[in-house]
Amino acid sequence: MSSKGEILIKKYFEENSIVQSSLESFNYLIDKGLQEIVDENREIEPTIIPPGIESFKIRLGKIRVEKPIIIEADGSKRSIYPAEARLRNLSYSAPVFLEINTYVNDVHRESVEVNVGNLPIMVKSKNCHLYGLSREELIKLGEDPDNPGGYFIINGTEKVVIIMEDLAPNNFIVEKASTGPSEYIGKIFSVGKGLNIPHTIQKFRDGVYYISFSRIKKIPIVVLLKALGMERDDEIVKIMNIEDPSEVIVNLYDFINIKTREEALDYIAKKVGINQTREVRINRAEGLIDRLFLPNIGQGRDSRIWKAYQLIKLWKKFILVSNGILPEDDKDHFMNKRLRLPGELIGTLFRANLRILINDMLYNFQRIVKRGKLPSIRVIIREKLLTDRINSAMATGNWVGGRTGVCQRIEHLNFLQTISHLQRVVSPLSSSQENFEARSLHPTHLGRLCPTETPEGSNIGLRKNLAMLTRISGKVNEEEIMQKLIDLGLEVKVPIIKGGEE
Repeated sequence: MSSKGEILIKKYFEENSIVQSSLESFNYLIDKGLQEIVDENREIEPTIIPPGIESFKIRLGKIRVEKPIIIEADGSKRSIYPAEARLRNLSYSAPVFLEINTYVNDVHRESVEVNVGNLPIMVKSKNCHLYGLSREELIKLGEDPDNPGGYFIINGTEKVVIIMEDLAPNNFIVEKASTGPSEYIGKIFSVGKGLNIPHTIQKFRDGVYYISFSRIKKIPIVVLLKALGMERDDEIVKIMNIEDPSEVIVNLYDFINIKTREEALDYIAKKVGINQTREVRINRAEGLIDRLFLPNIGQGRDSRIWKAYQLIKLWKKFILVSNGILPEDDKDHFMNKRLRLPGELIGTLFRANLRILINDMLYNFQRIVKRGKLPSIRVIIREKLLTDRINSAMATGNWVGGRTGVCQRIEHLNFLQTISHLQRVVSPLSSSQENFEARSLHPTHLGRLCPTETPEGSNIGLRKNLAMLTRISGKVNEEEIMQKLIDLGLEVKVPIIKGGEE
């Protein structure tokens, strides 16, 4: 290698860490991710409130994470460094403080900042005491200056959260079905507001196109479009805009008796099994669609027509692929995949356990209310609940959604093995099944994944490693990008349909 090449490589590693993507993902979680999770659960209303009170609301405010500390037996607090956590079999974690406000009859009653638990801190992230220190300072603290960080310390053991490979969310994929009555199947995982809901589109032998999501199974697409407010048949054909709309017209003709939005909602309610009065059926079906159908677009009334347009877009692609006009999607293409970094995985764990903490808080509140008292927020929060559950998941590797082996003990046989472990990527597919195509090397892996480093045996092709210089782009603010596009001249036309007219 030339001296210029050596200088370039040396300069790159002076300015960048080999685990830079993991560190950036955890920093994003601390800076913005935790607040986004809290905002999803901002307002809480207990079902049981004290007599004489019309409304009682608990609102979650700002969340902040401090740097790692230790509370000694005598009650004193001080900073703890990774070397001490390893030697004393302690967890390298920092306290999390959450602002909680209570409102009685919409009048502010109490505002407190509560320690809701401790969160493990990634070594060398922004909240770590080692962040930004020089080689000499690291050596004084008992650290290896060449250690890249990017891992956690749980009960004195160094643990790495493995990068998980997954299908890209909010991305519609159409492929040939291996089984079932439908020749083709279209799938999209809609992720938004803490929900991850798979949607499936199929065409059955009767020529009708059906969509299934959550507990709503096999609903005709035409009926769902009308339930979303797109009531005019000619409007659906016009927006679909395909050369041969015969298949669309056949579907519209099959449900010509369903003319209004209310009739479509009633049809869906009966199909789901809601057996109450017509008004209740319609309201419940409306609530299910708003909350569970394409939650990434929104969960309110304003999102309905956008969802209708998106559904037509998905339906059009399904028809074009099934008729051979568009090619099938390759789900092994890296364009259709995403890597879930440690920050996102810890965020998923925090989201699930925050909901458990909120439910526990509500239970404690209602238990005290039944005794005729109105408790303070400090009394009803168990701070050890969140800490114990997060530490347990990281110690065992058992994650939300039934995944196992997400958090593993770092392999320290040699330095290269440690680097390899920090760069590991694992597929969620079962090692006991064949999945030949998923295990094969794909052209899109070039420059992203190592083509040779994968184990022999049942895990071959399912356990991979990032290429040495791979950098994974993280989350960005969509609103900022949209604003920049609008500033550059993008025109956004908001569709509004009232009484069947746009």
